[in-house]
Amino acid sequence: MEFCPKCGSRLTPKKTKTENKITISLLCRKRCNYTKIIKEKSLIFPVLKNPENPKKYVAVLTKKEQKLKTLPTIKVECPKCGNKKVYVWQVQTRGVDAPSTQFMRCTKCDYTFREDT
Repeated sequence: MEFCPKCGSRLTPKKTKTENKITISLLCRKRCNYTKIIKEKSLIFPVLKNPENPKKYVAVLTKKEQKLKTLPTIKVECPKCGNKKVYVWQVQTRGVDAPSTQFMRCTKCDYTFREDT
């Protein structure tokens, strides 16, 4: 999800089809009418080729997403450097009836660890 640099509202995707080309752009629906053309290589959402087996796909937060600093933080000690603040997120890594796995990443050294609940 991206936001308009002019007014801060959420940008919505729009697909435009010409003769031989499909163009995807992000549009601001507010008064500023900001438009951002998306290049094919910069699309960050992969297409699931086998939706019948979703267990094969796990969400991974890369350095790019980590720099956004949109994850919540909690006070937990990092086992590697001793820092007392970590980013936290949860992923359902096992069956639906099992509790989710909580992942944590240190705000100082970027060490990632998990806590099975």
